Amino acid sequence: MLICRNFQFAFDFVSNPARDPIFGSWISLGLMRILLVEDNPSLAKSLSEALTQANFAVDCMHDGEAADHVLRTQEYSLVILDLGLPRLDGLEILRRLRARRNRVPVLILTAHGSLEDRVKGLNLGADDYLSKPFELDELEARARALIRRSQHHESADVTCGPLVFDGVERSFRLDGELLALTKRERAVLEVLILRGGRAINKEALSEKLFGIDESVNPDAIEIYVYRLRKKLEGSRVAIVTLRGLGYLLEEKADPAPPAPSVD
Repeated sequence: MLICRNFQFAFDFVSNPARDPIFGSWISLGLMRILLVEDNPSLAKSLSEALTQANFAVDCMHDGEAADHVLRTQEYSLVILDLGLPRLDGLEILRRLRARRNRVPVLILTAHGSLEDRVKGLNLGADDYLSKPFELDELEARARALIRRSQHHESADVTCGPLVFDGVERSFRLDGELLALTKRERAVLEVLILRGGRAINKEALSEKLFGIDESVNPDAIEIYVYRLRKKLEGSRVAIVTLRGLGYLLEEKADPAPPAPSVD
């Protein structure tokens, strides 16, 4: 199984630091993870680099069986799927994906003028297609449009007591004030608030935040949770640790009023 990962080396490190000192790896900005499935190495490399520079986190698979396996174990914001793949063709990957009721947006890449492939792909549940050759700007624009569309149901505000998550701006307000967060802190807090009071363990949280080949410091999640707790300190919102279950975000109960004095 071949796995490629491209990081943001092209960014100016001074003005846009992309290396996380805690994780010791090049961070993926935000939660927009894309799985690119393309067997042509040179095309896969150029597409992956372009998408990475556009602030997507990109995992790349070069054969159908590897892609099918990853889609059973990882979560993505978008799948870009070539149809002519070795070991398992793209249409079968798409059929299996939808049979598992996985609704991740899928953009299929087809040979120029291949109407039959486009029709089959759309009928199997693909959300859009691009015919080769195509411009990288169009690929990026279509990727963003598909992700926006899929996240539309999450666009309404999500609240936990005085903490409000704006699904459109992907920002947090606490007691009406914008909460200053790093990209990674925001990503962790977003996962927690969207869990709706359900716990998530460190391993599952890490899988949602990092690429499949990123080297992650074992203490990294704890460090970010610690930082978030400091920023939520004094409010009615807390990140609680449940032994054996993980972390959850909850609203603290208002303190009970003092008992009336008896003369």
